[in-house]
Amino acid sequence: MHRCDGLTVLELLVVLGIVAILALVVVPGLGRFVADIRMTASVNAFVHAVHLARQEAHKRGVTATLCKSPGGLQCNAAADWSDGWLVFINQDRDDPPHVDADEPVLHVNSGFANGRIRANRNSFTLRAFGKRSTNGTLVFCNRAADAVPRAVIISYSGKPRISDRTASGATLRCAPPV
Repeated sequence: MHRCDGLTVLELLVVLGIVAILALVVVPGLGRFVADIRMTASVNAFVHAVHLARQEAHKRGVTATLCKSPGGLQCNAAADWSDGWLVFINQDRDDPPHVDADEPVLHVNSGFANGRIRANRNSFTLRAFGKRSTNGTLVFCNRAADAVPRAVIISYSGKPRISDRTASGATLRCAPPV
């Protein structure tokens, strides 16, 4: 009876060759997959913040504001949406929005560290039923430009929707990475 205790050098080289080919095929796709997951998480976090602001505005019968906030303490119109945002009850309805001592902050998000968010608004005001809210569009772009850009389009009623096109139907474009 013949007994085999291991692999021959030729068998080992064939296995290593197959592993190397699989690594070359899988690794680039994995990077795009991870970038896509990160973008999806950031888009979903922003949509969650819009839904929260809209829900609280309806529930409390007041104005809720969603604004850029890198530190999570105060609105900052000069900041970038990518650095973070917060949702608060804007009882005095100031514009530009400012978090006062008696206004509760409902949610803080640290932003989109792996990409950039372009928007046509510095803040979004969501109001109770029957009153017009702020509409606008935010475009989420991955820093490495290896994920498909996505837009969050907020209607006048405060309802967000996610799209791979602009509100007018054009293809989303991201500026090349710097």
